[in-house]
Amino acid sequence: MAEAGEAEDRPFSIIIFGASGFTGQYVVEELARVAEEEGMAGSLTWAVAGRSKEKLEMVLKQAAEATGKDLSDVGVILANVNDNQSMDAMCKQGKLLLNCVGPYRFYGEQVVRACIENGCHHVDISGEPQFLEGIQLNYNEKAKENNVIVIGACGFDSIPADMSVVFTKKKFPGVLNIVESFMAIQTGPKGGKGHFTTYQSAIYGFAHSDELPKLRQKFNYKPLPKYTPRLKKRGAIFYNEKTKKWCTLFPGSDVSVVRRSQRFLYENNDERPVQYGAYFEIGGFFSLMVLLFFGIIFAFLAKFSFGRKLLEKYPKLFTGGGFSHEGPTREQMDGTTFSFVLNAEGFSAGADNDQTKHDVTMVTKVTGPEPGYVATPIMMVQAGLVILSEKDNLPASGGVFSPAAAFSRTRLIERLDKRGIKFSVVETALPSKE
Repeated sequence: MAEAGEAEDRPFSIIIFGASGFTGQYVVEELARVAEEEGMAGSLTWAVAGRSKEKLEMVLKQAAEATGKDLSDVGVILANVNDNQSMDAMCKQGKLLLNCVGPYRFYGEQVVRACIENGCHHVDISGEPQFLEGIQLNYNEKAKENNVIVIGACGFDSIPADMSVVFTKKKFPGVLNIVESFMAIQTGPKGGKGHFTTYQSAIYGFAHSDELPKLRQKFNYKPLPKYTPRLKKRGAIFYNEKTKKWCTLFPGSDVSVVRRSQRFLYENNDERPVQYGAYFEIGGFFSLMVLLFFGIIFAFLAKFSFGRKLLEKYPKLFTGGGFSHEGPTREQMDGTTFSFVLNAEGFSAGADNDQTKHDVTMVTKVTGPEPGYVATPIMMVQAGLVILSEKDNLPASGGVFSPAAAFSRTRLIERLDKRGIKFSVVETALPSKE
């Protein structure tokens, strides 16, 4: 695959757009660390981009202090998502753009358009299924024509889920049929919190969720094979006997992203698609009651314009302090971790595809630091570096991809492991030999 921008000399390998935003500032810090640690400081040139030169320079100053790195050579680019000329000028200067400007429902398409039209690869951290699937529907062919790679959901939504299914499939001793993931977040003594942008994305994603089925109909997908046993349908809230905790359906983009990846790998690599379900561990009964209380209020208000304005104006009130305009403190982030436990079921090697009873089970796990603003920058930066360094392991042409569709044959999991996001096999149960 020809690298975007290689026909012309571009001053920057990577541009971080939205670098002065809450998440963007941590992406800047992560890239500052990695560029030198990997011995790439001399060959990897990068820049920060956004609307305010003063804010961008302040972010670089803070990142230099936090990492102890000399960032005096990092470029500064002024660009406004509502100014197409500035967007085009920005994208012409880089080989790859890390897009941190959300909610992507409002600001994402303009950035994708500019990247594709100007030969710049694009990575974002959206967890918004409508945006992700809409971009695939409307821009995949144009991205192919211009040999540009566009990959969404390269943060906590949904690299742990998508790549852990790939990891589990590779480690599974037979034919993998079903995977269910259970995500949990562990906070330290200072507690935890999410930033307003993530919360805002959830508001509008929920408000317009009825648009998603109509969008999917436009793809005219051929039905995937229906393997048995089928994935068990669980209620919106249920009790997990294995963990002794209450659980709910995971509200992010994981299921949407994994299904897109499994379809791509089936249609392009002839890999059997895995059935997938994603769930979030709530905890004990009191935690369940708190979630139900705030969840019912959120669901009601998000359906109305006045309600959405209230939710946006008072995020702390309507989430019990779970989200705020300030976001988490560094102390809160330092004390927070996440885990994904995946329960996998399938058939022993050589089993007939028509077999209807699982005889092999496996438990795999992904663990890492605070998901939103520590792990997400790690995942986003590593995704970008893979695009720049492993072009022979990526799809043969450009296009709009989900993470596993693009990265299933790369060293991304190995790279993440070195940065503290660990993929492991916990246990495997094989059929007994008689």
